[in-house]
Amino acid sequence: MASKVGGARRAAVLGKPIGHSLSPVLHRAAYDELGLTEWSYDRFEVDEASLPGFFEKLGPEWAGLSLTMPLKRAVIPLLDEISETAASVDAVNTVVLTEDGRRLGDNTDIPGMVAALREHGIEQVDSAAILGAGATASSALAALARICTGEVVAYVRSEARAAEMRQWGERLDVEVRTADWVDAAQALRSPLVIATTPAGATDALAAAVPERPATLFDVLYDPWPTELAARWSMFGGAVVSGLDLLVHQAVLQVEQMTGCSPVPLEAMRHAGERALAAH
Repeated sequence: MASKVGGARRAAVLGKPIGHSLSPVLHRAAYDELGLTEWSYDRFEVDEASLPGFFEKLGPEWAGLSLTMPLKRAVIPLLDEISETAASVDAVNTVVLTEDGRRLGDNTDIPGMVAALREHGIEQVDSAAILGAGATASSALAALARICTGEVVAYVRSEARAAEMRQWGERLDVEVRTADWVDAAQALRSPLVIATTPAGATDALAAAVPERPATLFDVLYDPWPTELAARWSMFGGAVVSGLDLLVHQAVLQVEQMTGCSPVPLEAMRHAGERALAAH
């Protein structure tokens, strides 16, 4: 299977902090399986201020970039074009550098979420709950716009965050109702719960997991399992992890950057699992 362009090609993940990123492990595993022996994938600590300078130094050997916080919005002015998916949430996590020098931005988090849920048998739900209201929550809403036929309830800590989530709902054409975080235990009875909060934020909810939980999508992957995910599994509920999301969005990135398809999802997942276990 040949890459888009012969010879040595480069790709990397940018962000700050970046030392924790699993992206190099996943992309390199894909390159190994695909026989892309001259491709390399690195990580660089880059913040908003240094991003334009980084872009200026990119040569023709560069095929693409993965972007994490805090660069997903800051990169947009530096691009020639962004996809409808990326525009829908004002966030780019993937940049493809074309042979003719164009910089194309996309967001693979949203279809990655949908693919991770589909892998666990979730094609459509009639309602859902989101825990949290940060950048990942807006991507979750965009994913739910594709699979949820009814109301989404977002559990948030402030009225400002609540207003933000309602605005995202209007923009993405999702029926969003907001509720106070103190009532977040009610979320756990939804057909699909997407936890988008930082590590530890949902630990206190573990005791409230119902006897027959449905599906939990917890976007964290380290530490794993979270207390909520562990309790959910113990009660027989389906759990989709942050590693599932990371792998599915990375598969889409590798496809776009290399032009190769199919991309070895299982090899990438196993590489991620090994890296987390070693860590």
